[in-house]
Amino acid sequence: MPPKILIVEDTESLALMYQSYLIPTGVETRIAYNGEQAVVALQEFEPDLVILDVMLPDMNGLDILSSLDPDSAPQVIVLTGHATKEMAIKAIKLGASDFLEKPIEADRFRITVNNALKLKDLKQTVKSYQTTYENGKYYDLIGSSSEMQSVYQIIKSASASKATVFITGESGTGKELCARAVHLASPRANKPFVALNCAAIPKDLIESEIFGHLKGAFTGAIANREGAAGQADGGTLFLDELCEMDINLQSKLLRFIQTGCYQQVGSEKEVKVDVRFVCATNRDPLLEVQEGRFREDLYYRLHVIPIALPPLNQRGKDVIEIADALFKKISKEEGRAYKGMSEGVKNLFLSYGWPGNVRQLENTIRNILVLHDESYIEASMIPALPNAQNQSQPVAATVNTVASEVMPSQSFTSPSTEATPVISEVATAFSQADIEPLWLVEKRYIEQAIDACDNNIPKAAALLDVSPSTIYRKIKSWEEMQVS
Repeated sequence: MPPKILIVEDTESLALMYQSYLIPTGVETRIAYNGEQAVVALQEFEPDLVILDVMLPDMNGLDILSSLDPDSAPQVIVLTGHATKEMAIKAIKLGASDFLEKPIEADRFRITVNNALKLKDLKQTVKSYQTTYENGKYYDLIGSSSEMQSVYQIIKSASASKATVFITGESGTGKELCARAVHLASPRANKPFVALNCAAIPKDLIESEIFGHLKGAFTGAIANREGAAGQADGGTLFLDELCEMDINLQSKLLRFIQTGCYQQVGSEKEVKVDVRFVCATNRDPLLEVQEGRFREDLYYRLHVIPIALPPLNQRGKDVIEIADALFKKISKEEGRAYKGMSEGVKNLFLSYGWPGNVRQLENTIRNILVLHDESYIEASMIPALPNAQNQSQPVAATVNTVASEVMPSQSFTSPSTEATPVISEVATAFSQADIEPLWLVEKRYIEQAIDACDNNIPKAAALLDVSPSTIYRKIKSWEEMQVS
């Protein structure tokens, strides 16, 4: 479709002359001789470019320019026979792409129009890119790191193909989100996306789950059932944890992938479907082949477009982008306010190794939001994190950093990292006279923790690596002991 250009000029001869200038370019044109006609034409004609005279009989052309929505407005070239520096500056500030003074030569006019149309195409391209990759986001995948940009590019390049995508990555890296992105980026986006976790289905039921079954095919088959393959017809079938699939079923899956045909359990009739396959595993598929747990021919059939999802600890500042998105998402789910993270939180998130990847980060964030009412997230709210071999900083240092923020003037540390001051005291001067009931030592230590956290019991519980309910229960028991 050729570009559409609206010429707004009250002098008929000039309007027709501008129109004639554009005939060789093959564009579609319409003329408006006053402001009222221009306003109507903008709605009906929806031009890509407006040639706008400033001096119109019923209004000022710049008023029309200022009324345009900057997000959806066409490109505008402003014309005037009484140009001033101030007018030109104002026109550009209002969004005009160029400013021309009458009279205008044909070549200059066509060059200016061509440049304006190219600028519009560029803006549309940029807008489309921003919509897709806004804030490092590609569909439900989040991250601006070079590692994730490579993943996005592979998905984009493979989007129009039916070729099988094979996703590998540690548990919790977002393999299903990646599979959904493959589906949503493809022409099959409006068709079903069916996910099947091969590890979560009993060995004797997985064939039925994939291909379906007829009534009476086996004990418990009380009705006909369409399997995942039939449900995904026209769309995408995602086989998660594929390496967990029984070796005997892999041959049937191979034939299904090769032919697009399968038989329901208990049926001799073949069913043909149009399905794109996306597979995923957290194991090394080649090692599984070498160990005899995964068919080599199936591997090479499926391993067409590989995507390796990096672990969270290799994605740099992606963890902050993901955390922010998760805080916003989960705060809505839990009915909590969220206004941002402190630098201490960001530094802790960046320094920790995240052995459980994005899934662990999500659970940590949910813990924070459930146990704390504050809308601004501080480091002291973060629960004790398990040690990880791949983290850049020991957890002890991380927890000590948190504790120092809570009680900077005291050496208060988590019991999970080193001996407590109370226990050390007892150990250095240990005699029968000094021995106290264990519950009393525990009581004093917990009370110290609560005091250090300004009587915020959830915060103290997080640092002590226990649930708040445990502390509340102990406090109640101590009170009952005092009463008795």
